[in-house]
Amino acid sequence: MKSILIIGLGRFGRHMAQTFIENGHEVMAIDYNEDRADDAVGTIQQILIGDATDERFMESLGIRNFDLAVIAIGESFQSVLEITVLLKDLGCKFVVARATREVHKKLLLRNGADYVVYAEREIAERLAIKFGADNIFDYIELTPEIGIYEIAIPRRWIGRSIVDLSIRNKFNISILATKKGEQIFPLPSPQHVFQEDESLMVMGTMKNVNAVQ
Repeated sequence: MKSILIIGLGRFGRHMAQTFIENGHEVMAIDYNEDRADDAVGTIQQILIGDATDERFMESLGIRNFDLAVIAIGESFQSVLEITVLLKDLGCKFVVARATREVHKKLLLRNGADYVVYAEREIAERLAIKFGADNIFDYIELTPEIGIYEIAIPRRWIGRSIVDLSIRNKFNISILATKKGEQIFPLPSPQHVFQEDESLMVMGTMKNVNAVQ
């Protein structure tokens, strides 16, 4: 279990907090807006009303005791930058900051952020890939070049095995798992024979994944 600090209780911050809590982590949240804090009371037990740019207030929280801090503020880059610097000055172990522009990402990384997330941009890119291709059901970016894709099994593969098709050599992708309904079967054997009601979880470049079809 990790101890996590969430700064900002807009939709992004609330969703992050809820997911952390559902996964068994301990969450404390901060927002200067009482209405937003009240809206999150049903989900988050530990909520403080305060200004995260105030050094004395932040120092009182014992920042060193948190494993992770997420700056979920989206409306003010200046505030995000100030809070990032302050968290690092106070000994925060790992800071995740939110950005909307590439130049903001660079500034945040130079000033102490360990990871910068483009909330809307990353969702938009994921949906564009998911709905822009008939054979891709879902997508997770690992690097700008490599991702994990859930894809339909090509018709010509059905009834044939992984080793028979020599998939890794021919297509330069790795099969991580097969999926039937909601069940995932990781690391199928080379002798696995593809079935019509399956989908595949594969790792590779977009170009190579598209070449499969």
